Amino acid sequence: MNAWLASRIGHGADARALFPPRVIVEIKALACQLPKELGVPFSSLTSATIANEAVQRGIVARISGVTVWRLLSSDAIKPWTHRSWIWPRDPDFIAKACPVLDLYHGMWQNVPLGPNEYVLCADEKTSIQARKRIHPGRGPRPGHYRQVEFEYERKGALAYLAAWDVHRGQTYGLCRQTSGISSFQDLVDLVMSAEPYRSATRVFWITDNGSSHRGDRARKRLIQAYPNAVLVHLPIHASWLNQVEIYFSIVQRKVLNPNEFNDLGELEDCLMRFQVLYNSTARPFHWTFTKHDLKRVLKELREQSAAVAVA
Repeated sequence: MNAWLASRIGHGADARALFPPRVIVEIKALACQLPKELGVPFSSLTSATIANEAVQRGIVARISGVTVWRLLSSDAIKPWTHRSWIWPRDPDFIAKACPVLDLYHGMWQNVPLGPNEYVLCADEKTSIQARKRIHPGRGPRPGHYRQVEFEYERKGALAYLAAWDVHRGQTYGLCRQTSGISSFQDLVDLVMSAEPYRSATRVFWITDNGSSHRGDRARKRLIQAYPNAVLVHLPIHASWLNQVEIYFSIVQRKVLNPNEFNDLGELEDCLMRFQVLYNSTARPFHWTFTKHDLKRVLKELREQSAAVAVA
């Protein structure tokens, strides 16, 4: 066994041995409260704060922050962590999201997709800056991270528009100075003029409700230009259901962080070369979330909301 891991297990066991179960449970319950409920002016509770609060409340006569950390670190609940999220606001969330989730699993209106039908997720990654650093950085050395100069000159910004083929695992994209209807149409033309989409029976385009592809007008523009194209809108604030956002997150990590580009030409060249490289080994994302999972999650949210309202 790793010595460090053995040490942590041992310390956790020692901490539990020093305090009866009732005390441990009360400390964990204390840790799960919001700071404002305790009258503490913090955004989150530290182990030292929890230890001090436990003593003041008479839960225990004396306990250190380190001991509190040992008690909490082995627990399934991690009250010191948090995630940002958006409450579903679209009244037709289920009605709009379920067809998208069906498409991810090869279904449309309860009928399996044919071999000549394709599903694309499309969006724009806007305002990607080209930042030229004032001074050159330094490479990594033994015991030192790579260093990137803090100050930079802004050399403009690009919009990267991309369409991700859900079942084939391929990305099609281009860069433009700005996003908008014209830029999105350029992306559609790029994809729909190439095989297998040009001769496909149907090509489903899944998008959010951005101004470039919003509402019935966008749906009519698409079908007028390409009769085999079907525009499917996600609910409002449902980008987490758009698979192209996963690809954009990969681009952010692997290409844009840290951001060091001398000009927009270098930025665009890097994005396009990464797209080619990514496509050479890409596979479809392993998407398991279904419409049944979504209904379960939304049901739980409604129940939680109702419980809070009653309390």
